[in-house]
Amino acid sequence: MQRTFLIKGGTVVDGTGAPAYAADVRVKHGLIAEIGPDLQPEPRERVVDAAGCYVTPGFIESHNHFDGPMWWMPTMEPMPGYGVTTSVNGNCGFAAAPVHDDPVVRKEMVDIFSFFEDIPDKPFLNLLPWDWRKWSEYKASLERNVKIPVNYAAFVGHIAIRLAVMGMEAWDRAATPDEIKAMCAHLEDALDAGALGLSSNLLDHDSRDRPVPTLRADDAEFAALMDVLARYPGRTLQVIVDHFMRMTGPASMARIGEIARGKGIRIQVAGGVPTLEFQSFCIPDALASHEKRKADGLDIWMGYHHLSPTTVVNFLSSLVFAQSNAYVWNDVVAAKTEEEKLALLEDAEWLARARESWDQIFPQSPMSKPDEILLFESDTGAGPTGLKLSAYMRQEGFNHPSDALAHWLILNGVGSTLRLDDWPNHEEALDALFRDPKSIGNISDAGAHGKMFCGVGDNVLMLTKYVRERKQLTIEEAVHIMTGKIAGHFGLVDRGEIKVGKQADIAVFDLAEIERRPDERAWDVPDGEGGRTYRYTRAPAPMRLTLVNGIATFDRGAFTGNFPGEYIGPTVAPLAQAAE
Repeated sequence: MQRTFLIKGGTVVDGTGAPAYAADVRVKHGLIAEIGPDLQPEPRERVVDAAGCYVTPGFIESHNHFDGPMWWMPTMEPMPGYGVTTSVNGNCGFAAAPVHDDPVVRKEMVDIFSFFEDIPDKPFLNLLPWDWRKWSEYKASLERNVKIPVNYAAFVGHIAIRLAVMGMEAWDRAATPDEIKAMCAHLEDALDAGALGLSSNLLDHDSRDRPVPTLRADDAEFAALMDVLARYPGRTLQVIVDHFMRMTGPASMARIGEIARGKGIRIQVAGGVPTLEFQSFCIPDALASHEKRKADGLDIWMGYHHLSPTTVVNFLSSLVFAQSNAYVWNDVVAAKTEEEKLALLEDAEWLARARESWDQIFPQSPMSKPDEILLFESDTGAGPTGLKLSAYMRQEGFNHPSDALAHWLILNGVGSTLRLDDWPNHEEALDALFRDPKSIGNISDAGAHGKMFCGVGDNVLMLTKYVRERKQLTIEEAVHIMTGKIAGHFGLVDRGEIKVGKQADIAVFDLAEIERRPDERAWDVPDGEGGRTYRYTRAPAPMRLTLVNGIATFDRGAFTGNFPGEYIGPTVAPLAQAAE
């Protein structure tokens, strides 16, 4: 396996934000060995012609959900073709460990994860070995059993911890002092084993409008878990808040900030500063609150993505109806068989309840706007497709969008899909976050929502849209946002920069060549019943070369079949160890 490269004639963008410069880069034994002008080839060294290309650190996906899918889709495709070298998982409180001894509770954890992240539950339950209870045992199993082409880092999930300790009662109540002590022990186990920190969730309600278990956690529980984090320098509390549906984000932010005051811990808030135009009414206050907390000395970072959420809606596994507050329509998604789904769509009583439920959709959701719902793909070919739901209503004489959609689905099949108009970005808020020293970009949800399609490939929009086309960012700023800044935030100090001695996670690309390629279906996801279902993917950007730990994962226009990814975590030792 080739581990010695001379990347020659390129322009180095080192990931720190410093000016780009012309130089050659030599890679040996997984490390960046030499950087300089006109380096001469050594024996048995492969020379890579990088003329006209940028040579940058590999891109870091800061918010993924491959905890389950990497076990049955270990290529993590198309990440190598987009220069991705590290994937951060275990976000939003969702994780594959720890788990309760009772398999019923374990299934509940998978059901929660699968619902919110649109990940097939049967392969999740049946293809993972489940030879762990603690997070440290999960990590050991992962390292034994899974080889992937990108580095993998992960939080331990607060939802998983609560279920592991409290069982099904995690849905219903606050924890006792003894249960909080047991949760802290689980967190310590994970941090000792190299977890990035703890992720939590103050956003989600499930398909029955139940708040997720972490929304039942009281201040005493959060304070105790934060106290554990404080003993592990470089670890992070990641929490997702709601500026999207019920708009509880400001109260959640204030609560977490107060509990954390004086503890000296790093906090990353996903969605803490909204970035979509429909959220403009709350953006000034969110930005002002962020600045005040920074001024107060809180180490609090805002997580964001440079693209609006995914917009393909299906009727097999989508959470869009539930998260839009159309819970009766979610009954169609939850129904197990095609016959059960069609029976609902044809039932007069259900249709009446569905109309009422549709009228309760959150006004900010595109599902409330028939002019923004495209009849996208037909399972039967009956059609029409390429038509907005509002036009279909007029064409067929329907007075209510719920009735029109039910009629279209009966004709076109429950395997059909819709596409929603993208929310426009609030570009001023996004620009502020690009330049904020305490912000984390490249949140994409990749690994989740395969039938909706999240993430992989979105990263290059930072380079094509904001650097090449708009010239809103310099190449140095964009690469820093996607590499060195994220690595520094998570304490991944051995990578994220083009510097001698760093791990050779490297992307080589011509800015004029790369694009986020169009969606396409890939029928490569096991359905847990011996068959396959689909996910959306896309062709490579492409990179000229992607190296992970000095080994090529994308080269000469294709995935190489190499799997050099390693589990990585913060390199700072906990205080207890440092004192010994």
